Amino acid sequence: MRVVVISRILPAVVGYSAFLRELGHEPVALLCSRELAERYGGLGELLAGAPADLDVVMPASRDRIAPLLRSFAPDLALCTGFPWKIPGEAIAVPKHGIVNGHPSLLPRYRGPSPVAWSIRNGETEIGFTFHYMDAELDTGNVLGQVRIPLDDEHGFDELEPKFAPAIGGIFPSVMERIERGDPGDPQVDDGASYFSFFEPEYAWIDWSEPAAEIARQVRSWRFHSPSSPHGALTDLEGETVRVLRVALEPGEGHAVECGDGTLWIVESEPA
Repeated sequence: MRVVVISRILPAVVGYSAFLRELGHEPVALLCSRELAERYGGLGELLAGAPADLDVVMPASRDRIAPLLRSFAPDLALCTGFPWKIPGEAIAVPKHGIVNGHPSLLPRYRGPSPVAWSIRNGETEIGFTFHYMDAELDTGNVLGQVRIPLDDEHGFDELEPKFAPAIGGIFPSVMERIERGDPGDPQVDDGASYFSFFEPEYAWIDWSEPAAEIARQVRSWRFHSPSSPHGALTDLEGETVRVLRVALEPGEGHAVECGDGTLWIVESEPA
């Protein structure tokens, strides 16, 4: 199959391209966007790191996605990490539609920041779901899912090593279902949840809260899509800082008393 990759996330572009080639498919193009570089990383890094044999196109607006896709005559488009809701006209272009990869166990944690919300809510695992795109967000029929444990990761650079083997394990069966025209499994809305962006007041640390709750707040902001303000914020020695890492056990760092003991700020940056 001829496949267009739709993404602003370099590891996804590289990984999907490799997985597709291993299965005998042909990744023909990368469709990305100039917008929201702060959410997904620098555009220059993406263009430099993407496979050199992929044509790269950047639609100026949502209504340009469909004609650009048509120019590649794709059998399938594979999407993960794209800042715009893709219109139905574009979804209908590839023979097999557009398949999205979403980092949660759908229908739980639909929305733009599923990993951040999972950590905030104290989950011990996340997941990855391949599903057909439809008119709504993260609601299409499921083609495959895999569970991924959550430990003490403080950013996607620490979590990404778990994604590649997990996704690679289900990718062949997902592609096989697509090739034979399998419509996928409808999502069962029992237990479905949609989470948007964090509320602004959650940006600021309330040191009267328990240490474990504050630690989850700090970690969850590391996975949250950029917003204004972007937490976890506090005033430290006369300066507003963004706390990037804390420790529940004594060690190096700035000790702060919280609701049930002491927490150590071990990494921060000016906000």
